[in-house]
Amino acid sequence: MNLFALTLLLAMHDVNGVERNPLHVHVAHANALFFISDECPISNAMAHEIARICADYKSKGVGCDLVYVDPTLTDDKARAHAQDYGHGDYPKMVDRRHELVKATGVTVTPEAAVVNREGKVVYRGRIDDSFGALGQPRRAVKDADLRNALDAVVAGKVVEKPETKALGCYISDFLPSSR
Repeated sequence: MNLFALTLLLAMHDVNGVERNPLHVHVAHANALFFISDECPISNAMAHEIARICADYKSKGVGCDLVYVDPTLTDDKARAHAQDYGHGDYPKMVDRRHELVKATGVTVTPEAAVVNREGKVVYRGRIDDSFGALGQPRRAVKDADLRNALDAVVAGKVVEKPETKALGCYISDFLPSSR
């Protein structure tokens, strides 16, 4: 994956009505966007790890946004889902027109994208390798891909693996038959 600048500043409202611009990093090192679906079992299984990552990296200057990709999901249902699955105090939004999906290039849920201060996606892919295949969780994580990428960004280094293949539920715009 080539690093690319996100020239389009996408302002959208979160589920609480607050205007956000998740592709613009103000003073932090980076912003991690977690693309999920409330109906994807792997997204739901990764909820606690997403919350841990956001908590672990907040003090290191990394922001987090939870992005629901189902355009029909109401803000109330997104808020309830986030609470039920233990998501933290980071912003949650519903990408109803898939503007963030298209800007970052994600295709499945869960998938993460990391945007740096220069407005470039420096990582896109899986959170970690906790699933070997659909329906096949691993006992132990071997590759914490997103954490490795965030560590590199915080240290001012180049991300070694800027793209990994995420495993999960296809985003409707990116179903294999529509490619």
